[in-house]
Amino acid sequence: MQDHIIRASADAGHIRAFAAYTKKTAEDARQAHNTSPVMTAALGRLLTAGALMGSMMKGDDLLTLQIKCSGAAGGLTVTADAEGHVKGYCIEPMVLIPARPDHKLDVAGALGPGYLRVIKDLGLKEPYIGETELVSGEIAEDLTYYFAQSEQTPSAVGLGVLMSKDNTVAEAGGFIVQLMPDAPESSIAKLEENLRLVKSVTDVFKDGKTPEDLLSILLDGLDMTVLEKKDVVFKCDCSAAKIEAALISIGKKDLKDLIDEGKEVEMGCSFCGKKYIISPEKLVKLYNES
Repeated sequence: MQDHIIRASADAGHIRAFAAYTKKTAEDARQAHNTSPVMTAALGRLLTAGALMGSMMKGDDLLTLQIKCSGAAGGLTVTADAEGHVKGYCIEPMVLIPARPDHKLDVAGALGPGYLRVIKDLGLKEPYIGETELVSGEIAEDLTYYFAQSEQTPSAVGLGVLMSKDNTVAEAGGFIVQLMPDAPESSIAKLEENLRLVKSVTDVFKDGKTPEDLLSILLDGLDMTVLEKKDVVFKCDCSAAKIEAALISIGKKDLKDLIDEGKEVEMGCSFCGKKYIISPEKLVKLYNES
């Protein structure tokens, strides 16, 4: 099944919902950053959340999700747009910690205390920035808390990454279901009943079900209408030109120091791990252009 997102409405517009399948996206990120299993799970969850929340935006809007934490992970950053393009990285990709007592990967243990920051660049003078503490470190619960506190939108969030025995991604995906302000109590009660049927997002996908099937379970009896389907892809827009611009920004003095060393400079993209080699001759040219 190809990675994709479904956007839907239910209960005459009182509920909006999003579900995504992101196995390849999470695996591409794992390969790009050589992450340990627990960090693959953490980054995969946040990438899925980014793709879901990005699909709530329009046009050229950009979303950034940042987790800053005191645990071994150090933090994670994900960016996404409205077209299903998402990228991200973690500060410490090779965190190795014991599994939880239930044998599941201890994402919360890897993150530790910290906060979640949501940045929305909507093309205005200043971006919207919302920030809340990590209430569990499991990411889905942290986003549920964020929506309630910063956007005053009652939401249910589910995120999951299942690893194979060879430490590749077996399944990944998630959902966000949100209640509009005028949602009737009967709809809320039915949604809560349906949510209890989904214990694990990855179990749903492991059974061969699709994001459409997942939303059909969550919105059963609420007259769901699928509004949009779009592909999701791990995609970075880094380039040699952007790397060169970053070098120019360090200032002439530091550029001159690099030139004086007479060596190639290797720079990597944090989001995708791609390496760029800048020759001594190119450094001189950048110096003269700066």
